[in-house]
Amino acid sequence: MKKLISGFVILPFILNCNSDKSSTPHPRDRMSNNPAGNTILIDKDKSTIRQRFSPPENYEWIEEPPHSFGQFIESFPLKPYGTKILKYDGTPIITQHLHEAVLDIDTGTKNLQQCADAIIRLRAEYLYQHKRFNKIEFHFTSGDLVKWNDYKKGIRPIVSGNSVRFQQAAGFDDSYAGFRNYLDLIFSYAGTISLNKETKPVTQTSDLKTGDILITPGSPGHVVFIAGVCMNKEGKKLFLLGEGFTPAQSIHLLSNPFDKNISPWYELNVNSSETKTARYFFKPTNFRSF
Repeated sequence: MKKLISGFVILPFILNCNSDKSSTPHPRDRMSNNPAGNTILIDKDKSTIRQRFSPPENYEWIEEPPHSFGQFIESFPLKPYGTKILKYDGTPIITQHLHEAVLDIDTGTKNLQQCADAIIRLRAEYLYQHKRFNKIEFHFTSGDLVKWNDYKKGIRPIVSGNSVRFQQAAGFDDSYAGFRNYLDLIFSYAGTISLNKETKPVTQTSDLKTGDILITPGSPGHVVFIAGVCMNKEGKKLFLLGEGFTPAQSIHLLSNPFDKNISPWYELNVNSSETKTARYFFKPTNFRSF
């Protein structure tokens, strides 16, 4: 069960995202052709985001800086093409026609890794992989900061009534299993509200990059993350979007049902009054960056 500490009130169960919607699946093609003759190639045999999804004609992938969060995401391994989105209990969700890829990362066995948690998970995994352990820290919705460096030393947040306190409660454990336990704790008490507060606004479309997020903080709220960026010679960018969802389920890359000529790529504008994605409409548009 996912919990949320809001100010001094503990709500027993708050969904970060809207509930899954029923819909009839349709088959996916390897290529998507638009009326102008452009072909977007999806190479089903490739195993990373950047390798599998070619940009539309006259666009090229933007090179992310080495060892950056953006490079980590676009190089993230994918499960075989056509993999279904599965809930935390191993059962498939109903809506299977609005994604183009599933990231090869576990969801856990509890209903915890939902939408905000998906990008928190990727961010934490990136920092962990690059041994930037002092940067692995996330806020509960209450505002309390929980650090991996403290958790691995056995310091635990103790939620009691309307407050959170910290005490020594376990021995030292810096194993990956301990790290996953830390993340499950974060997933239990963090969400879109806390994630919105610990990220910075992006005010120019030209500044949007892989790893940035589009977020509606609230209960419910939702968040998607930019999973790839391409650009043409005129400087116009297109974007791939990924997300987690409620109930906790596979982190996946979205298709674009609103512009199938460029799907799965999206046109984005930080000044749009509303941004439509495959499974959620963001109003207002609120792009943010770590």
